[in-house]
Amino acid sequence: MPTAEYELAYLRAGIQLLESYLVSKELYWSIAATPPGGGGPFPQLTPGSLLLAQARLHARRLAEPLLTELAVVDQELLDSQYSWRVAWERKCAHEFSARLKLWRDFLEEYRSNPENHADRYAYEVRRRVILELISPFVNFETPAERELLAGLDRLLNAVFENGNFIWEPDLASGFPQDRYWYLYGSIRG
Repeated sequence: MPTAEYELAYLRAGIQLLESYLVSKELYWSIAATPPGGGGPFPQLTPGSLLLAQARLHARRLAEPLLTELAVVDQELLDSQYSWRVAWERKCAHEFSARLKLWRDFLEEYRSNPENHADRYAYEVRRRVILELISPFVNFETPAERELLAGLDRLLNAVFENGNFIWEPDLASGFPQDRYWYLYGSIRG
């Protein structure tokens, strides 16, 4: 998983592009900035990817210079969300729909062939976390997506085996089990 420096650089790069991104029709926006320390390319810009990087940073124990920088980035993101509220919420709704479909597709593939798909869970569950992070910004005009997510959670719960936190241990404090239960275990193979 990415380092704190990598995620902070991603947030900074994403916030610089946020205004142009929010007024575009694109859901996924490439970030051409070079990651620190020769890391892999940045993930594409979406509200959920920004919120995930931010949540992961807040979960870590950061040294003082990084904490100060994170506070600045937090304020810049909050200012952008406020200044571009309607566009931000529209992008969140678009992303929610897209990620919900991808999450549903994974669970359906798993259900049809658990042996070949259970090992992908630790990667795929990232989508479920992003759905949780962006849902406060989504105005569910029709209950269909909310109901679909609840149904997918019931399906997941039926095949879920409780266990340890599946991401890096230092992130567990930022993703409490009562809210992110699906990060505390895996699915049956």
